[in-house]
Amino acid sequence: MPRPMTSYTKILRTAGLASLIAGFTLSAAATLGAASLPGPALDENRSEKKSETVVVAGGCFWGVQAVFDAVKGVSSAVSGYSGGSKANAQYEIVSTGTTGHAESVQITYDPSQVSFGQLLKIYFSVAHDPTELNRQGPDEGTQYRSEIFYTTDEQKRIAEAYIQQLSAAKVFRKPIVTKVAPLQAFYKAEDYHQDYVHHCQQNSPLCTNKGYVVYNDLPKLTNLHAEFPELLKGGK
Repeated sequence: MPRPMTSYTKILRTAGLASLIAGFTLSAAATLGAASLPGPALDENRSEKKSETVVVAGGCFWGVQAVFDAVKGVSSAVSGYSGGSKANAQYEIVSTGTTGHAESVQITYDPSQVSFGQLLKIYFSVAHDPTELNRQGPDEGTQYRSEIFYTTDEQKRIAEAYIQQLSAAKVFRKPIVTKVAPLQAFYKAEDYHQDYVHHCQQNSPLCTNKGYVVYNDLPKLTNLHAEFPELLKGGK
């Protein structure tokens, strides 16, 4: 089932402001801003690597998937579930917040084009707010937690070092709550969750909650374009 309609979406529809939702553009969303972060002091050795995979969680996977899908060197960004068992890796069950799963995105990338450290900078600055505990925006519950599921010891070292670096620099007003844990398994989410933001941008009937995407996900893409033009697919 689709994500429940949030209160502000209900208000917009009740007030007959669907045209506002349809006309809300990336440039308008840009006013919401993004965190400006230093680059990671520790990054991976990319000399002989051709493909790496990491799984990140940071709230609703719709927006996180859209952000990383737009980054150069990322060959695949898939919405799914991590942290729980295969038996309960279903949206209706995960949404109860009792499964141990987090809505996650599996990122497969080419380190020669984009490093793990660069992906982390995007993750902490525009993909989500790492200071929100078990929630992001209007979504609340452990399934919306901030967590990095690493697949190599090097990723673990880099992620932990970057969190320490950002904490020491006090770039956020509140403490970073992002967890770092080894990836046990990743389970792909239902088909209707894949490329959801793209479907909404194309006014596809597959998009059933455009209001949510407009106010929570499109600003992430705007900030990505503003903060990381050199890391975009087709960018300089």
